[in-house]
Amino acid sequence: MPTYTVQCSPDADDLFMMRALTNGAIDTGDRTYVVDTSPTDELNTLASGGGPDVCAISTAHYPLVADVYQMLPHGGSMGEGYGPVLVSPTPRTLESFEGKKVAIPGTSTSAWATMKMVVNVDPVVVPIAPYELTFEVLRSGSVEAALLIHEGRLTYPAEGFHKVIDLGEWWDETSGGLPLPLGGNTIKRSLGDDVIALVSDDLRRSIQHAIDNREDSIHWLLSQSSALTTRDEVSEYLDMYANGRTLDYGDAGRAGISLFLERLGFTDDIDYAP
Repeated sequence: MPTYTVQCSPDADDLFMMRALTNGAIDTGDRTYVVDTSPTDELNTLASGGGPDVCAISTAHYPLVADVYQMLPHGGSMGEGYGPVLVSPTPRTLESFEGKKVAIPGTSTSAWATMKMVVNVDPVVVPIAPYELTFEVLRSGSVEAALLIHEGRLTYPAEGFHKVIDLGEWWDETSGGLPLPLGGNTIKRSLGDDVIALVSDDLRRSIQHAIDNREDSIHWLLSQSSALTTRDEVSEYLDMYANGRTLDYGDAGRAGISLFLERLGFTDDIDYAP
């Protein structure tokens, strides 16, 4: 039986999307899948090395792997008026961080690419996992602020930190209300059109299964190690990053991706997989 490798992040939205695929909850014919996880920056590195058959990457990293990977039209995370959040120990203005040391989740992430559009800071890469590490570094005083993605953007108030700017709000204001494309799934072009179509359909049905069985999926996610520890926290996060836009980007989602990449200097047409 043909086996395909899939690499995604260990965050709730990616696990949610892949649950049916990993648990055998949908019929994939003679196709089997091996799903593994890596932090966002590592996923981008894997894709640059011609890694797994399907790889979740930062949207900002796509221009560097577009010759090897085709973008799938589903499986991404987009902010609709929200996104990565810059936080600090005390209330401060955005301008006060000009040239200051700021913790970021990686130089290949969409969060960092967006941040550079807004303010010039001195980046200090702090690994996303374990999620507590960024908060520890911020408390230590070695950085003056931290750019948070994934679950951390929901948990920072409980950790005692203050929002400086939500980059998703900034994007919404400067893009005409388009979604902010943060990450997406890609598939190796070398698999060929027929296999790409089959695998894409399997992935789409896995997302649909999760949406259709949302409460079961939330219960399963709570059994995984995560910064989100209650049903309401997981549900809020999924509302943001694993929803109808995840199942199908739609015209607005695709326009958001195009504008985002254009602002990064990538103007090629994006040929989405089926």
